[in-house]
Parts: sequence; C-alpha cells; structure tokens
Amino acid sequence: MNESVIKVEDLGKKFKIGATRESYRTLRDLIANSIRSPFRRKSQEDIETIWALKGLTFNVNRGEVVGIIGRNGAGKSTLLKILSRITEPTEGFAEIRGRVGSLLEIGTGFHQELTGRENIYLNGAILGMKKAEIDRKFDEIVAFSEIEKFIDTPVKHYSSGMYMRLAFAVAAHLETEILIVDEVLAVGDVSFQKKCIGKMGNVALEGRTILFVSHNMSAVSSLCSKGMVLDKGMMIFYGSINDAIRMYNSEYMTNPSVEWGGNEGDENVRLLHTQVKSLDCNREFHTAAELEIGVEVEVLKEIEGLVLGFTLFSEFGYELAYVLYDDDRLPPADLIKPGKMTKTFVIPANTLAPGTYRIEFDIGIHTKKRIIHEEGSLMFSLENIKGTGRRFFVSNVRGRGSLFRPYNFLRGCLR
Repeated sequence: MNESVIKVEDLGKKFKIGATRESYRTLRDLIANSIRSPFRRKSQEDIETIWALKGLTFNVNRGEVVGIIGRNGAGKSTLLKILSRITEPTEGFAEIRGRVGSLLEIGTGFHQELTGRENIYLNGAILGMKKAEIDRKFDEIVAFSEIEKFIDTPVKHYSSGMYMRLAFAVAAHLETEILIVDEVLAVGDVSFQKKCIGKMGNVALEGRTILFVSHNMSAVSSLCSKGMVLDKGMMIFYGSINDAIRMYNSEYMTNPSVEWGGNEGDENVRLLHTQVKSLDCNREFHTAAELEIGVEVEVLKEIEGLVLGFTLFSEFGYELAYVLYDDDRLPPADLIKPGKMTKTFVIPANTLAPGTYRIEFDIGIHTKKRIIHEEGSLMFSLENIKGTGRRFFVSNVRGRGSLFRPYNFLRGCLR
C-alpha cells in the first residue's frame, strides 16, 4: 500500500480584495480616521472577498510526481504556498509528512543581505539539516547553479536568472522528501530549464515526491505521472497526467472554427485578427479536411525584415512546426509598406493525426525585436473519419498514435 505524504481535506483560502493589513495605530491615527470615516466608500465589513481555493480534497503518495495545471488565477500558486507553510488556509487542512523544499516566486526563502554561500547553509538549517550534511552537498549545489564566481556575493546583487539558478539548486539538492516547484523556472534560459527538468526527473527516480506547476505541457507530460486541473480555485480533475492535459485543453477550447480579434502591437505593426477554419464543404474539422490559418495585421511604418508566422503545438505542448510567411523566399527581406496585410497558411488534408492542436503567433522585426507573441490564441481539434483511404483506416479513434499522417508535411502556402 502506498504511503500518503500529502493529505488535503476541504482546503479553502479566502482573500479580501483591496484590504490592507491593520498596523499599529497611534492616538493621532484614531482621530484622523474618525474624521475621514463619513467619507469612506466602504467599511471593512463591505470589502469584497474572493475564494482563491475552495473545497480541495486529495492525497499524494510517496514518490509521485504531480503536475498542477490551470489558467492564470486558478489557484495553483496559492495551493503551493499553503503546502509550503508560507500562508495559512482559511478552512480545511493540509497535512505534510517530510521535509519540504520549495521553489516558488523569486525572492522566497533567501535573505537578501546574505551571500549565496550563507543562504545555502541557512536553508539547510531551516530544513533541520546538520552542517556536515550541508557540507557534503555544497559543491554539488554550486556546480549545478553555475554561479561559482558569485557564490560569496550578497544575493541582492544577483540577476533574476542567477537567483533562480541558485534557488533551484538548493531546493533540488538538499535532502528533502517533497519538492515543490512553481512556474518560476520560466525565468531561466532554455538550456538551464532543460537541466532543471532533467534534475527533477532524477529526483523522482530517487523516490521523492514532486509537485510541479507549469504552463509548459511538454515538460509536465514528460515529467509527471499524475495531474491536477484547477479552475477558479476548484479542483475539476485529479488523475493520470494525459487525461489531465486533455481535460485542461477541452475546458478552454472554444468553438473549433476559432477566431481571435484584438488590437495588439506597437508603433510598427498591430495584430488585428487570426482565424483557423476548415476548407471542407461542411466546415467540419477532421483529418481529411484542408485547414486554413489566416492572420491580418496593420503595418504602421515601413518595415524591412518583418517576421510574421506561427508555431503549431500538440495538445501535450510539443512544438510541431514553426512557419513564416516568407519561408519560400531568399534574402533580402521584403520591404513592407504601411497598410493592412493578410497572410494565409494552409495545412494540407491528411497531414495531422486526430487530436487537439494549439497555435501561437509571432510578429516582429528580424534580429531587432519581438513585437507580439500571442500564446494559445487559437486552438482546434481534429476528429478521425472513415473514407480517407485504406492506408489511413484505423480501428481506434485516436489513430496510430503519431502526430502526423504518413506522407504529407506542414507547409506554409501563400494565397
């Protein structure tokens, strides 16, 4: 029987919107407040409250790696802060068995005036470790963080990336039974993020428990065995990680003929409209239908080297293709005049397998700046249908398990 190391029952956390902490008040403060009170719009009793978490009940067994996913504001970070004993719940309880190492927001757990070396020993002492135990891990922590040159510098002088490197190295290498990691890993560079994911995989193999919050579905699916989906402070799913990701995608996927309209950008160019649609006569999204991805922008200034394209992701966050509107052209780059510009990309029929896909648009100026990176603005789902030829006929709904059909590749076709 698996041993439970985290037990949560009916957990809830309530916050007051706009409330401030009550500080020590002098006689002068009391007199001033009594004079101002008739003009106040709201009393403390009238302040609006919000439940960041409500009614969470779950168990995590020793050695499990749990991915916690959900939109911004779903309550993920609040849950981790309660489990890390940084904040107290309003109702219910969370029982933790074992040492907890946490990597939450930048600045948590380190003393700004102490050096990196001193903070390593401070964190170890807080966890109840003896100096000899920390000594054995010290060189490994410093080597992993890759900041040996600055280990005796006060951390208040560290960049956010340096701070995150050392904080993760400390959390992952000190002898904790439970490791809690928030989206803070996104601060680091790509190579160090991959290094951290690899380290967490090794930690999991050692039988330690990990709670991991991230919007990177590929990292979550490769690292975690179980998944929890939060929505508006409530847990809507807790089970296998693949089912959790599908639930997350299905909860937030709009009508398959997806459109997104806005007016984002800068003084050079603005993104006006994006859309993905099926070119099937019945407007159905299925594997045998040709898909069209359209993007409309307004160029405000003459631009040389306009970057306009998109990245296609699978439902588990794997990058499938990065396509630019001028992939079929050789340098020099086009000189784009001011005005509205519409580009259309085509995904040929029988290219993608059944499943859910996400599109992120990129607009910028080559080698100079990224203007827009629109994350997940479009999402669509393809169904498998019969009648597409014997070579594609399969007995199960999800097909062969691959992401692409056998003989076609994604190509950016201008029309």
